[in-house]
Amino acid sequence: MHIRKLNANEVPPFELLLLADPSRKLVEEYLQRGQCFTGSLNGQIIGVYVLLPTRPDTVELVNVAVDEKHQGKGIGKRLVEHAVQIAAELGFKTIEVGTGNSSIGQLALYQKCGFRIIGIDRDFFIRHYDEEIFENGMQVIDMIRLSQDL
Repeated sequence: MHIRKLNANEVPPFELLLLADPSRKLVEEYLQRGQCFTGSLNGQIIGVYVLLPTRPDTVELVNVAVDEKHQGKGIGKRLVEHAVQIAAELGFKTIEVGTGNSSIGQLALYQKCGFRIIGIDRDFFIRHYDEEIFENGMQVIDMIRLSQDL
């Protein structure tokens, strides 16, 4: 898989971005402020993530998504590892990520990649999304926050 930064004149892969975040409005907002990276295989974009500076020396990894046909093959892990590497190269000291309370696979992935749980943003998905979101048979209510020192 080849991972690269999306050029400013390229259309972001919204079909993938919306897999990780169902709010097109929120996706468009953080694309304006962040850097979008895509992972391609045989010329087809199969993965995406966005790095979003949040505070001095801190960047947030948002919207890690892998095409459903390619999930479970280690692509998400490669994207997360790439994001950590790029964040360090850009001079950030901390990288953070947040995921839903029901995102069991993502929680495991982030911890395998060196992230540690630092807190819970209670009712995040109720406050920021108009419609209820369900995943793994549970309502997504709280955001689990994780970070890693670089």
